[in-house]
Amino acid sequence: MPNSVLGILGGGQLGSLLATSAKKLNIKTFVFSDDKNAPAKNFCDEFILGDYKDEKKIKYFSDCVDLVTFEFENIPFETLNIINKIKPVLPKPDINRIVQNRLFEKDLINKLNINTTQYAAINKIDDLTMNKDLLPGILKTSRFGYDGKGQLKINSVEELANLNIDFKNEYILEKLVKLKKEISIILTRFGPGSFEVYEPIENIHEDQILKSSKIPSQISTELIDKSKKWAKIIGDELDFIGTMCVEYFIDKNDNLFVNEIAPRVHNSGHLTINSHNISQFENHIRAVCELEKIPTKKLHDAEMINILGDNIVNYRNKKYADNEFFFDYLKTEIKSKRKMGHLTTLKIQ
Repeated sequence: MPNSVLGILGGGQLGSLLATSAKKLNIKTFVFSDDKNAPAKNFCDEFILGDYKDEKKIKYFSDCVDLVTFEFENIPFETLNIINKIKPVLPKPDINRIVQNRLFEKDLINKLNINTTQYAAINKIDDLTMNKDLLPGILKTSRFGYDGKGQLKINSVEELANLNIDFKNEYILEKLVKLKKEISIILTRFGPGSFEVYEPIENIHEDQILKSSKIPSQISTELIDKSKKWAKIIGDELDFIGTMCVEYFIDKNDNLFVNEIAPRVHNSGHLTINSHNISQFENHIRAVCELEKIPTKKLHDAEMINILGDNIVNYRNKKYADNEFFFDYLKTEIKSKRKMGHLTTLKIQ
């Protein structure tokens, strides 16, 4: 749909970078956000402020656009469903119902005979005792949570007596792996059997927030092939349209495990803006707007670092070399550990 108007739910940095890529392709963007200071308002053509559960505002937004996508997966499913009755939503809303729940997501992946870490549903304290073989492990809320939110590490059975957990929520306990590396696969699915798949990206997290990402990853050819293959299987199973990310753990014995699926463009893929001829953001726009699929090629090896909190001030005043690319998300409020920008450095021979 060339020259279409694309609606984007969510006004954070991912929405900003989607809007920027859309503009390159002559696609007009309307961003809907519940944040009056949403940074994406600086990059889109039109900005609509409203609550994601405000049906009147959501219907008005839907009437303004030709199709809708989203920058984060925790948009209420009911909201996506309302929009989908008026205008197409891509990726499909049913996908969010799965990935918004870690148990549903893990069940789906295991059904495909793809490895995840061992896990169990936790609804009461006795469930933790019954699953003590999963300790040490991470207790997570089944729904929502990102960048380490809603997570608690439990090392041993002895710690259970001191836990203060609200079991009004549903939880999942995941066994810790002896971690060697974390990688992600970014891929864009245009339709059945039609993919653009980026090479594995090696990631480093600090305090459960992504610190840096780089290509190439230092992993075996076998793991490269397997991680790409599994991501495509998941994309096909979900009948996904657009860009998505599959995050993986690699343990000390080089076993590969899917950690989670992000049904959207992803922080680890920011480096593709400069490292490839087509970024993850442009490929997403091309897929959902039914534009030409262009073979995606790496131009340079690269490393991206996230800039958190008040560290952004130092980067705003720096001078950069020709192989360095600084992105300021233009967020008005600086908070500790908040993603404020990123810097990509290309490895030019």
